[in-house]
Amino acid sequence: MIRRSLQDIIQTNFHKGKAVILYGARQCGKTTLTRMTVDASAENAVWVSGDDDTDVRMFSTVTKSVWSQILGSSKLVVIDEAQRIPGIGRAVKILTDSFPDVQAILTGSSSFLIANMTEEPLTGRKYEYRLYPFSFLELSGAVGFSDERKALQQRLLFGSYPEVVTKPDEAQSLLQLIADSYLYRDLFEYEGIRKPKLLKDLLRLLAYQTGSEVSTAELASSLSVSRGTVDSYLSLLEQSFIIFILNAYSTNKRNELKKAKKIYFCDNGIRNAVLGDFTPIGARKDIGALWENYLVSERIKYLSNKNALPANGTSTVSSYFWRTTDGMEIDYVEESAGSLSAYEFKWNPDKKCRVTTAFTNRYPDAAVSVVTPDTYQNFLGL
Repeated sequence: MIRRSLQDIIQTNFHKGKAVILYGARQCGKTTLTRMTVDASAENAVWVSGDDDTDVRMFSTVTKSVWSQILGSSKLVVIDEAQRIPGIGRAVKILTDSFPDVQAILTGSSSFLIANMTEEPLTGRKYEYRLYPFSFLELSGAVGFSDERKALQQRLLFGSYPEVVTKPDEAQSLLQLIADSYLYRDLFEYEGIRKPKLLKDLLRLLAYQTGSEVSTAELASSLSVSRGTVDSYLSLLEQSFIIFILNAYSTNKRNELKKAKKIYFCDNGIRNAVLGDFTPIGARKDIGALWENYLVSERIKYLSNKNALPANGTSTVSSYFWRTTDGMEIDYVEESAGSLSAYEFKWNPDKKCRVTTAFTNRYPDAAVSVVTPDTYQNFLGL
């Protein structure tokens, strides 16, 4: 088993009078992580699931006495796919108020659903964490950096979903299964998604534009829908851990783009599955986009796991890209505690590259770096 960075962090927050909520896309390992955490705690847990109709019905009239029957002598309850249980927020509030010594763990694949259900009832009563597919650091910790580096092209093509990593010979078929059968399940059942084909067409357009500035107006025109519909779908896709949205960095200096955005997939394999394109790296024309998507998604994973640590919980890092109206750009920019860092991503380490002076002249105090396959481990926290 590949150890997840969040395991120890979650376990240290057991029995503090708060529920633990673990968000993440379907098939990214939430249930496995929860089982590993429960096993490590050596506690007897009660498991219920939002995918089980009997369990869902059980929660329709939850009271303190019903919780007593569910729990028995257990001090730990796991509610898997909690977003599929109506009223789950109120039910868990009753649990935490009535049984402060019982630990509840909720997992959910749609933050827009579970957050809406739990926000008010569980205010001040929850710890929240985000789980992504395996991170570079988790994989390097399991197999060593040297072996993980050898797998870089595999990651660029097939990504890091747990089952894809552990069954590399079946990677393509597994990704197609995830993309076709699991990934959008909660979205398709959500009342705001009335046109599943539109969602898939939007994702294909986004996949083709990976690493490029995205115009929601142009997307709307291409799809023959309103801009508001596109904005709504993009928000839902982000809250379902399918995409990341980066906004443009600007301090209102002359000719900087202010309202532009770039969109990346949370996993390279899903991006390629959306396109149905697993052409080997040496024959691809989009290697720059694959490299950029990989680095941005891995950096977001690194920052998410790092900020989950209690010592770093108040640390805020904001991620952007930078571009001017005359085409000068920086692939990736971070702002933290008043400091600025800029990164250029280059797949070919032999190709001369530097951060544009258009940026360094405006922000002379910014730290600047070029990230290549020879140096990417530093950018990803190793």
